[in-house]
Amino acid sequence: MYLYQIGAYVLPTQGGSMSTDTDQDRPRTSNQPVTNHRIPRRAGAREWGGLAVLALPTALLGLDVTLLYLALPALAEDLQPSTTQALWIMDAYGFMIAGLLITMGSLGDRIGRRRLLMIGALAFGLASVLAAFSPSANILIAARAALGVAGATLMPSTLALISNMFRDAGQRGLAFGIWATMFGLGMAVGPLVGGALLQQFWWGAAFLVAVPIVAIVLMAAPFLLPEYRAPTRGRLDPTSVALSLAAILPIVFFVKKSAETGLSSFSLLILAAGLGFGLIFAKRQRNLTDPLLDIRLFGNRSFTAALAVLLFGLVGVGGAMLLVTQYLQLVLGLAPVTAGLWMGPPALLMIAAGVGAPLLARHIRPGYVMAGALASSAVGYLLVAFVAWVPGLALVLSGYALIYLGLGTIAALGTDLVVSAAPREKAGSASAMTETVQELGLAVGVALFGSLTTAVYRHEILARMPDTFPRDLSAALTESLWAATAATPAMSTDLVDEARTAFTCGMSVSAAGAAVGAAILVLVCARVLGGSPDQR
Repeated sequence: MYLYQIGAYVLPTQGGSMSTDTDQDRPRTSNQPVTNHRIPRRAGAREWGGLAVLALPTALLGLDVTLLYLALPALAEDLQPSTTQALWIMDAYGFMIAGLLITMGSLGDRIGRRRLLMIGALAFGLASVLAAFSPSANILIAARAALGVAGATLMPSTLALISNMFRDAGQRGLAFGIWATMFGLGMAVGPLVGGALLQQFWWGAAFLVAVPIVAIVLMAAPFLLPEYRAPTRGRLDPTSVALSLAAILPIVFFVKKSAETGLSSFSLLILAAGLGFGLIFAKRQRNLTDPLLDIRLFGNRSFTAALAVLLFGLVGVGGAMLLVTQYLQLVLGLAPVTAGLWMGPPALLMIAAGVGAPLLARHIRPGYVMAGALASSAVGYLLVAFVAWVPGLALVLSGYALIYLGLGTIAALGTDLVVSAAPREKAGSASAMTETVQELGLAVGVALFGSLTTAVYRHEILARMPDTFPRDLSAALTESLWAATAATPAMSTDLVDEARTAFTCGMSVSAAGAAVGAAILVLVCARVLGGSPDQR
């Protein structure tokens, strides 16, 4: 999500030729001397205006991360999705982004990064309209998947175009800092925007926020953004794209299914299929001249460890986003706009961490800074876990703020460690990997902790439900908390309170599991990444 360092990209000059940041980056023969005296051209008003254009889809993607969590109870009441459908409504977007980021980054090199950005923006707007007016849960799932495909084109395009426009190192660092801040700002205002819209309109209005943003990008991009195509473009391998999806999706299905119904021979078979396709994918990448993913990058210890921290760190965050928003609305009974206002300050703490962590890493090794932030996150998860015994707003928001503090830190420094650990010529592939694992981590977190909370909820509510309870109401009560609250007029207040208590128990179990995971990541950061060189 955050990128503070990236390798050099080329920028089109007048006449359509390609020039690089320095003469050293330009291909040369053995007889040519190496020169480093060229001063990179500093960005002017057009480039900064282009950055403002790129900030719009960046903020939109951040907005989409948190906005739907707030709209979920309202759309669930309208569309009445099953628990599995509700999880897929949340997950389809992230899974498609995670599966296609590397592919879309490579595609942008071939057809043009600005062109891909504009195609993706248009597709994002159309899919948002489809999602807003979805008449059923299945259509909404399909719309969310389409949004994920479109989102996968936007993220690598914005990063690559910033590198093209800002050739001066100092300006480029500032530009990436603004980019990262805009993503965090989008996450921060998502609950506020969503709450205000849900207060006045129906849940579909949350998706229509994208339409005016897309319109501005499509009108301004041709005038303010340069076009770029790689001077040497290899063939995009469709087989690798298919194999990557065939590896990711079965593994995700296994996580969802086993968390919901427990281990079974069928779910284990699906997992084995995903792992098998993953091995085939890895073997194919080793044999390709222009691979979709350079597997050799994983031979670097710091690269692999930092990716693991980003992946598993975001798993807990994805679960916390889902559960805390439901707790505020369905358990505490806050109106959407009020819940959004309360969730704003913790998200702003994430922005502060994203800016402050790189400054702190100038004096303390990044691995230790990340370890300290993850320790704070572990404390935050424990505070959320204790809500089962000390219910209320203060404890859950305090824990949520600490979780976001860790998120901002590991997103900023983890990306920096990944990119700097890779060879300069592989920096683009490395940055795409950071985006992929973070999106996948968020999506897996929603699936894993959402399913775990549901399993505990059902166990608890069945233990509390009278034996003579009507069958139709029993189905609603055991399905989920939002189904129980939707059927409130037909149920006693005591039973609805029992459902809220059961949900809180499930959330506490999930938060405790996330705390254990964060504690393990503290050790990984301190022992493996603590020895990584300072990123200055």
